[in-house]
Amino acid sequence: MIEFHPVTKHIGAEVTGVDLRKPLSPEEVATLREGWLRHLVLFFRDQHIDDEQHLQFALNFGTLNHPAFKKDSGSPIHILDQTSPKGEGGDEWHSDNTFEPTPPMGSLLRCVQLPSVGGDTCWANTYLAYETLSPSIQRLCDELTAVHDITMSMKKAISKGHPFDLAEIQAKWPPIERPVVRVHAETGRKALFVNRASTTRLVGLSDRENEALLPLLIDHIRSPEYQCRLNWRPGTLAFWDNRPTQHYAVADYTERRRMHRVTINAFPEHADKERFTA
Repeated sequence: MIEFHPVTKHIGAEVTGVDLRKPLSPEEVATLREGWLRHLVLFFRDQHIDDEQHLQFALNFGTLNHPAFKKDSGSPIHILDQTSPKGEGGDEWHSDNTFEPTPPMGSLLRCVQLPSVGGDTCWANTYLAYETLSPSIQRLCDELTAVHDITMSMKKAISKGHPFDLAEIQAKWPPIERPVVRVHAETGRKALFVNRASTTRLVGLSDRENEALLPLLIDHIRSPEYQCRLNWRPGTLAFWDNRPTQHYAVADYTERRRMHRVTINAFPEHADKERFTA
């Protein structure tokens, strides 16, 4: 029997009673989806699966998303293989690819190889980040949009030696406006939708107002009571909802860390109905 064991009060649960090497029944998929929507990120321990099993598990919940900068072309698996991650971009609180016309719905990240110590990942509940703002700030945020721009992330990647063509990438993904408060398509709950990696300014506010309000909103999700932290082990898989969460990869290691990821978009029946572009 599938069971969910919360790791904090507000976000994260370990799942038992399922073997990801085997095909899931419709009832098991429905149970896992309900738990995922409730806990926002699910952790599966001791699941020593291969890439094909990883992919088939992911496709129970959405359609394949092709990451914007996947280096291992031709494979649906995005391999994250790092030894010096500091400044690579994962070590900032973010939701994945909010600069895209439709950001991915979720990600399934599997641990293959770890450093001797370090390499944890944190997640934050952005429903709670919105709900704990004062009512006056909530009303203001409800009316605002923000610019999401790939430029900041790309400049960091280029500075770390990645051979990206900044002008080409900027032409492919120009800045885009997004609501500051996102309404989840399946739960109807509101979530704060700005992040340090991609959000550059609040539309319609002066520079001085931006300097005051945007950092406040971005930093608000850093409160520990909104978060959980995963200490990885080989064979652990994390499955998170990218819509009401942000995550942070702790860059505290200098040995090899190898992770395999599948990223998914929503099925049409679960597609976002909120206004993505202003």
